[in-house]
Amino acid sequence: MKKASLILTVLILGILMFIGYKYEDSENLGAIVTLAVLLILFLNYIYFEKSSMGAKEIALIATLSAFSAVCRVPFSLIPSVQPTTFLVALSGLVFGSYQGFLIGSTAAFISNIFLGQGPWTPWQMFAWGTIGAISGILGKNDRKISSEVFGVICFFYGILFGWITNLWVILSAFKAISIGTIISTNLTSLTVDIMHAGGNFIFVIVFYDKFYKILTRFKKRLKATYIND
Repeated sequence: MKKASLILTVLILGILMFIGYKYEDSENLGAIVTLAVLLILFLNYIYFEKSSMGAKEIALIATLSAFSAVCRVPFSLIPSVQPTTFLVALSGLVFGSYQGFLIGSTAAFISNIFLGQGPWTPWQMFAWGTIGAISGILGKNDRKISSEVFGVICFFYGILFGWITNLWVILSAFKAISIGTIISTNLTSLTVDIMHAGGNFIFVIVFYDKFYKILTRFKKRLKATYIND
């Protein structure tokens, strides 16, 4: 399941890079790339629907998605500062890439029910899903990362999230896309991206150890359930 999710994401990301290189002056580039992002999300949820996950694992994914989403709402008054990225990254670290992707993408959709849906929603879903998937790779074989190192990683996640979500702005605002337009757009959002990154680091330093213990405890219970069954 984890390998399938990773291979799927890498494959379609490769297609996105090829499309961007081949058709950078195309008026349809935005629609093509957005369609590819929607395809990634759609195929992952279809795979989830067809998977053999147990009811407890599904409930856990749903609970973590909802919790990550709800925690974003109270912080909406502070630009880009929210615990969602930290929670999604931690969920991926503990439970794996595929679960991390689902939790991240679902959290974005649920939180935007309260904060507002729009053309940015699929990109936020993809960005948080990607963060969850990357964290799953970092936590392979139940490897625990120190709070300091994970704080630095989550700091860069804040920048990565901004770069990914900026793509929908770039694709919709510019007919001719170049390195210059990408750099200028990312520089424009640099302040809020750094606020996002700094908030992530603080959340990790304050909550990482406690939340990690809680999630690993749930993971052990799930494994024990499967063994008993």
